[in-house]
Amino acid sequence: MTNHSERLIFARDLAERAGKLGMDFFRRLDQLTVEAKGHQDLVSEADREVELFVRRELDRAYPDDGIIGEEHAPKAGTTGYEWVIDPIDGTANFVRGIPAWCVAIACAKEGVTVTGVICEPATGETFYGEKGGGAWLNGKPIHATKSRSLGDGSLGIGFSSRRETSAVPGLIADLLAKGGVFYRNASGALMLAYVASGRLLGYIENHMNSWDCVAGLLLIEEAGGRILTPDPRTVLKGGTVIVAGGADVYDEIYGLCSKSFGLPGSG
Repeated sequence: MTNHSERLIFARDLAERAGKLGMDFFRRLDQLTVEAKGHQDLVSEADREVELFVRRELDRAYPDDGIIGEEHAPKAGTTGYEWVIDPIDGTANFVRGIPAWCVAIACAKEGVTVTGVICEPATGETFYGEKGGGAWLNGKPIHATKSRSLGDGSLGIGFSSRRETSAVPGLIADLLAKGGVFYRNASGALMLAYVASGRLLGYIENHMNSWDCVAGLLLIEEAGGRILTPDPRTVLKGGTVIVAGGADVYDEIYGLCSKSFGLPGSG
C-alpha cells in the first residue's frame, strides 16, 4: 500500500459506478441529446450527467480537493490534490452506438499524477494504478510490451481537431515503411490503457487534454513503459504532447514523431 492507496480504491469504485451510469444512457441512445462543440467534437447529455455524478461523489469524499473536468468549470482546492475527470472519453463512438468508450479518473498532487483509473464499461474492464504501486486490470498486474520493433504490433495514433493535423498522413506513411501498423479507436484514454496492458506498442498524439491522458500515462509508467513526461506546472490545465510506449520500442516511437511534433532529438 502507498500513501495514495485509499484514493485509488475510491477512484476505482467511482469510475465503475460512473461507467454503469454511462451504460444506462448508452442503452437508450435514441433519447439522448447531442450537441457539437466544434468540428468532430461532440458532447452529450450523458457526458454532462456522468461528470456531475462524479463531481458530487468527489465533493462528498474529498471536499477540499480541486476538480478539473472536461464538461464543467474547474473547482479550486486547498490540499494540493486535484481530480481530473473525463466522464466519457470517446463520445463520437458513444453517440453512434460504438462501445469503444471509457470513464477516466485521475488524481494529481502538485501536478504529478498519483492515481489513475480507466474503466471500459462495455467490456467490464477496469485499468488502474498508483504511483509506485504498479498497474492492474481487474485485479491482475499488467505490463507494457517487451517488443523492440514497430514491426511487432500496432501503434496507436491520435490527433486533436484543435491542432494542426497535416503531419499525420506522413507519420502513418513513415510507420508503414517501418513495417508497422496504425490503430485508432477514437478514445485516446482507452488506447493509453491498451499500451499499459501490452495490447498496443505505444501511442502518439500531437496534443491531449489532461482529462484524456494523465490517468493512462501513469498506468504506462507503472506497467514498465516509457512516456514523454509532461510538465507538472502546465499539464493539468494546458494538456501535453503524447509519446508513450514499451520501454524497448520507445526510442523508435519517439524518433518516428519527433520531427512532426517539433520535439528535441531524443526523448
